[in-house]
Amino acid sequence: MGRSRRTIPEELLLLALDPATGTTAQPQSLDLGLAGAQLVELALAGRIAPDGDRIAVVMPRPTGDPTLDSALELLRRRGSPVRAVHWIGGPRLGLRQIYLAHLERCGMVHAVSGQMCGVLPTTRYQATDTAISRDIRARLDSAIRTGVPPDPRTAALAALAHAVGLGKHLYPGNEGRSSRSRLRDLIRHDPMGGLVAHAVMDVQNGVAAQPRRSPAPAGPGGGPGGGRQTARTAPEPGVVPMQPRRGSMARAVAH
Repeated sequence: MGRSRRTIPEELLLLALDPATGTTAQPQSLDLGLAGAQLVELALAGRIAPDGDRIAVVMPRPTGDPTLDSALELLRRRGSPVRAVHWIGGPRLGLRQIYLAHLERCGMVHAVSGQMCGVLPTTRYQATDTAISRDIRARLDSAIRTGVPPDPRTAALAALAHAVGLGKHLYPGNEGRSSRSRLRDLIRHDPMGGLVAHAVMDVQNGVAAQPRRSPAPAGPGGGPGGGRQTARTAPEPGVVPMQPRRGSMARAVAH
């Protein structure tokens, strides 16, 4: 995978990054969203494919992106398809910090050290080129404003942004209510994005025990496969405090 295109995890993190404060919105759920974004990116690269509500590796060849290849190798080692909700809710915390460091190496953000209450060390991240974030936001705004079915990458990004609760960050207040609703509705335009977005919300709401029916392909003109559209409308995501997981990576000081 070349570096001419930003990946969906990178774009999701840039959307969550507040340009004024250098902190990320919805830090608790963002790790889950980034894990889901990795699945979508690997699917777009032809490395994995949905199998009902499970994820199967169909081509184990590395993509060339270290962060994605690490996830691909973990999936390969499972040996059999894994439920998306179990993968996203698994003990792989720390993705936010991993991707912040990744964006810093790529030159898209730079770290700013500071102190909290004059004592605790903190690290905040500022975008080096705000035009990148504006471009990402413009794609979402266009899909919301025009009602034209977006491309799969934008649809998946919108689905994940909704799932982790970025709607109120991107479109705040009463004036942003209709935009948040349309952001939620974009979840139906990409089956893989819808699958992982619903899995992210299931993990947050603690309903990972029962299998979920996979989202149906969109209707004519709405996506590959055609046919009857049965994907349900996603609810407003609720952020439920998550229980600590064994083997979790140390959380970043920045948030």
